[in-house]
Amino acid sequence: MTGVSAYRASDVPLTVDVIEAGTAPRPGAKAALLGQHLHLDTRDLEAFFFARWDERLYDLLVVAAAVEFCDRVKRRPAQGWARTFDVRIAVHDVALWRKKEVLTSLEDALCFLTGDVWRFHFAARKRPEPEPRQVTLPLPAAGALIMPYSEGLDSLAVHALTLEAKQGELVRVRLGSGGVDSKAVNKDRQPFARVPYRVSPPASPESSARSRGFKFAVVTAIAAAMSNISRIVVTESGQGALGPVLVRTAHAYPDYRVHPAFSRKMESLFSALTDHTIHYEYPRIWHTKGETLAAAMKLARPPDFKRTRSCWQSAQHVSVDGVRRQCGVCAACMLRRLSMFTAGIEEPRDTYVWENLAVADFGSGAATSFQRHTAALREHGIAGVLHMDNLAALASPSSQPRLVRRVARLTADALGEDEDAVLDHVRALLGRHAEEWRRYVTAQGEHSFLGRYAASVAA
Repeated sequence: MTGVSAYRASDVPLTVDVIEAGTAPRPGAKAALLGQHLHLDTRDLEAFFFARWDERLYDLLVVAAAVEFCDRVKRRPAQGWARTFDVRIAVHDVALWRKKEVLTSLEDALCFLTGDVWRFHFAARKRPEPEPRQVTLPLPAAGALIMPYSEGLDSLAVHALTLEAKQGELVRVRLGSGGVDSKAVNKDRQPFARVPYRVSPPASPESSARSRGFKFAVVTAIAAAMSNISRIVVTESGQGALGPVLVRTAHAYPDYRVHPAFSRKMESLFSALTDHTIHYEYPRIWHTKGETLAAAMKLARPPDFKRTRSCWQSAQHVSVDGVRRQCGVCAACMLRRLSMFTAGIEEPRDTYVWENLAVADFGSGAATSFQRHTAALREHGIAGVLHMDNLAALASPSSQPRLVRRVARLTADALGEDEDAVLDHVRALLGRHAEEWRRYVTAQGEHSFLGRYAASVAA
């Protein structure tokens, strides 16, 4: 078990037992019941295990669901970041999961990803899981690529660019329940069209959701194994992959969810658990999101980016006249707006709750009929500006050179590339982001809400 010592937890561990109904948990442990709190849907499992049933991979899904359960039920401390979890999970092959290389790889990946302390124990299931019905689904061609797919801009852009480059057939793995193409896809006749489990804890006081990276990595790795594919394309552009590690909020642990260093740890875990090798590739890591969108717009049939979704906010916070929008001010929306501007893509005003960022007063930028103004939304708006601005400020050679070099070293190790060459790539990426941000803020006007907080531009 490894981790960053500065984020070590000192509190009493949360003890969780993932067990079958009718099985008693350890004294003092919180029970997470299979079939009740952790539910694996038979129909969706058929779309994952259409080629063959593999108990190891089913148990890996249970582990992922257990991690999400733990992540949601224990609030992070007010002072500090890390929590400690002691988790026991019922699995089919206890000897396999207790192997040192499997246990070490699992704990290492999760400690690195979440900044928490994880300890796992495994017990034998009382009853084996019934095998899902084998269904007839199209098998991918040789040389195909796995691509995680969501409602986001990068997913749509990199999908189009990859198809244009004819790098091989794409097998898309859905990372959410919806999607921009949800109406066009018959999900009952497509493999990997849904995440095959859901988690329903008694309460969810924690929303940082760092474990989502593990969930999505597990789903794509299983899809690769079921399809006999090794290559997994990560669609994230440079700001999304490196930005959350370079710029973080207050005491928060760095966000490695889509960083190559975490992907390599997942490769090690999957290799230890199975006989299948996977490799995560990052074709757009040295491009800004705006550059990725601009490249896709040059295709003969460019994607319709207006149908995508980037916002972090739930529907209850961003509805206008009963219609869900994107907030337009969180960090994800701010990067979206910056990137669409860079690529020359105009969006309708009603895409966002905050229709106008050129106004000086934050509140007046929202749609006139929006009724849910809160202090939290204003804080999200300020944080969104500061995230983009702090990332731009790192382009200055005098701005935290140790941090930039450390992230470059971590990235170089993960990519297997020369550290100095990667450092040059990181600095160039930051420079292009800073220029894009300067042009975007300037376009909003010197008295805009953005301009008030964008110190890197004002300087």
